[in-house]
Amino acid sequence: MKVLLTGGAGFIGSHVALNLLKRNHDVVIVDNLSNSDKSVVGALEKETKKHIAFYKIDCCDKIELNKVFKSEKIDAIIHFAGFKAVGESVKKPIMYFKNNINSALNTIECGLENDVNLFIFSSSATVYGSCEKMPLSEDSPTGVTSPYGRTKLVIEEMCKDICTANPKFKAIMLRYFNPIGADSSLVIGENPKGIPNNLMPYLCKVATGELEKLTIFGSDYPTKDGTCIRDYIDITDLALGHIAALEKANTLDNGINVFNLGTGKGVSVTEIVSTFNSVNGNLVPFVYGKRRDGDVAVCYAECSKANKVLNWKAEHALSESCRNAYLYNKKKQEKQ
Repeated sequence: MKVLLTGGAGFIGSHVALNLLKRNHDVVIVDNLSNSDKSVVGALEKETKKHIAFYKIDCCDKIELNKVFKSEKIDAIIHFAGFKAVGESVKKPIMYFKNNINSALNTIECGLENDVNLFIFSSSATVYGSCEKMPLSEDSPTGVTSPYGRTKLVIEEMCKDICTANPKFKAIMLRYFNPIGADSSLVIGENPKGIPNNLMPYLCKVATGELEKLTIFGSDYPTKDGTCIRDYIDITDLALGHIAALEKANTLDNGINVFNLGTGKGVSVTEIVSTFNSVNGNLVPFVYGKRRDGDVAVCYAECSKANKVLNWKAEHALSESCRNAYLYNKKKQEKQ
């Protein structure tokens, strides 16, 4: 299949691209490089010895985006493009609404206009909001605590309405939790521009000396050690979840299909730091700060639906994810 990856040069998109190429799919990447680098595309091509059609385009520009559909015979879309920082979204909600929702709508519309009827969406566990009952299943009630989460939920609801209006349209919502790690080849990994918003890249930058210390946001949550509990899934496992959804799509009903992609286990921020230090032989200094706007105390997945329907399961150990993330960042720093 020829698969369009919007935001495909980013952390998650690039790992999906790598695994698509390994399975002999063709890849088209559209990315405005606002939080990624074109060198990733070159690294993927070098690693796989395969060509990637790359377009530096903002998905909010429908005219330019439609040109891609006209020039490439796309079979399926996996949509990653969008801003993704919970805290930033609380401070800049309009920016998040305009970018995330418009980019998704344009991508879907261009697809429909060019007879591309399979849309796989990079959704998020944030659509579940502050549910008290854990683990979260696909049937858990939705409800958001941040504008970022709201954009994900709005896009999901938008897809439902589009499916109703277009019986041929099939939308797969992949609600994933907290991706960490790097591909074992170390050719790609997570290296966001500026100060990282996520825990693992921040840990890595402290460990490599780029940042002074880690701030853990909140130590008074109602959890075993006072820090947030999350479901940390290895990036390769997550990428393979997308491949499974793509390759099993023809067995799924048209309309909306929702799957959680996670490990099914909750790990606290303090436990992540401890594992990271133990595996890498580092002592990452940290301090406790105030709670971050929009964060919930506990969030981890029930993944039996994906296990059964997609024949997919997360298999990488937390220690392996911590190790690969650090080695990738260390390697990248040594090259600079």
